[in-house]
Amino acid sequence: MATMIWIGALVSLLGLGGVVYSIVTVARAKRANLSDEALRAKVGAMMPINLGSFFAAMLGLMMVLVGVLLG
Repeated sequence: MATMIWIGALVSLLGLGGVVYSIVTVARAKRANLSDEALRAKVGAMMPINLGSFFAAMLGLMMVLVGVLLG
């Protein structure tokens, strides 16, 4: 079960990295003074990455929890 805990922690960290990446990308786009349409396109492009990252972080935390409970 220790392997499941470490894999879950790795998946959670990858998810967290994706969330930070999407935050930084959208913040840079806001600071670039893009037009409204360009900003909406940039935010829209980052939405799937953001949602996937949150899902990966949640899945990793669930793996850690299951590993701790079974271990």
